[in-house]
Amino acid sequence: MATVVVVGAQWGDEGKGKIVDFLTEKADVIARYQGGNNAGHTVVVNSEKYVLHLIPSGILHEGKKCIIGNGVVITPPALITEIDGLKARGIDIGRNLLISKNAHIVMSYHIAIEKEGEKNRGGKKIGTTSKGIGPAYADKIARHGIRVIDLLTPDVFREKLATNLSFINFLLENLYKVAPLNADEIYTEYMKYAERLSSFVADTDIIINREIDSGKNILFEGAQGTLLDIDHGTYPFVTSSNTIAGGVCTGLGIGPTKINKVLGIVKAYSTRVGEGPFPTEMKGDLGEFMRQKGGEFGATTGRPRRCGWIDLLILKHAMRVNGLTGIAITKLDILDELDKLKICVGYRYAGKVYDEFPKEMSILENCEPIYEEIDGWKENTAGTKDSNKLPANAMKYIKKIEEALKMKVQIISTGQKRSEIMVLEELF
Repeated sequence: MATVVVVGAQWGDEGKGKIVDFLTEKADVIARYQGGNNAGHTVVVNSEKYVLHLIPSGILHEGKKCIIGNGVVITPPALITEIDGLKARGIDIGRNLLISKNAHIVMSYHIAIEKEGEKNRGGKKIGTTSKGIGPAYADKIARHGIRVIDLLTPDVFREKLATNLSFINFLLENLYKVAPLNADEIYTEYMKYAERLSSFVADTDIIINREIDSGKNILFEGAQGTLLDIDHGTYPFVTSSNTIAGGVCTGLGIGPTKINKVLGIVKAYSTRVGEGPFPTEMKGDLGEFMRQKGGEFGATTGRPRRCGWIDLLILKHAMRVNGLTGIAITKLDILDELDKLKICVGYRYAGKVYDEFPKEMSILENCEPIYEEIDGWKENTAGTKDSNKLPANAMKYIKKIEEALKMKVQIISTGQKRSEIMVLEELF
């Protein structure tokens, strides 16, 4: 039996979906612990591309139990669209999908208030997806939130909706100068969602603890990555939940003693989407080459991702706050055509050298990255399934990362397909 957390070690988009999909073969339960439909996991199975936003990637394997935990915020129309889309492609949802009673609901007014708020930031935009995720988490913390169990109790839902909307409409009309929302229309709309989703709702914390205690293999997945964590990321350019491995405990209702392994997913270079500091960002033609070569466009929004060199300060930070026990390197093949590769080993700012990731945004926004340069391999690695067949310089690159982190690379991915992967150490 093993319980394994899969977590992004950079800004998200590291290829977690593919790794989770691959590991699902030996897992019994796959559980999502945070985030909303502001992120997406892309998985390619038999040349078929699937983009999942709320449902755990394990749903693509027959008979696997998939749980959406209490730490996730759920946008009902998005989840229903996802369910219907999978069914239309022959994926049997059945009773394989379970939704926590305590998960919070993203309401239409959350989306409205976030869009207006972001517009009013002017030149200080955070780069939100405007899907209402932040306001939904804000209501959760302020104890104004509406949970799945509330949605399934019409009288409770109507009362909470009326209370919340009175304040939201005040803001929309008086601060943002836009039309108010209609409570009756929202109630009717969300009652239809409740009817569609009610059969999936369960006490997921009880279920997942029973599965762990019975010796099942459990895979925990999140969205985004370490540097988008609300506490440990590049605040305020972060998401509104705890993306790190500790979020598993609060987001699913299990104790930390029940986690065995934490696998950090590391893209062979760096990317981030939206606003915020990015010390190793590539500018000009090289950045655009990497974007096109790597298909670096957001799975949820289609926004172009910013590309940069791999950053060891970020990875050391991720190793520490997640308690990583191993790493997986993805998209190694995207570097195949480069003559030289750069590895960021430090930052220089105001005459001082930093070898640990600083928390000050002013430093991150203005520092100069310090690089080590190594030769590229100039050979095709796409689809390679045997680490012994990787070019010598590719292995040198991987060893550099291992040595800096004092941690083993357990998995290497060299393509989008489920089969384009090599396992150096088994997790289950």
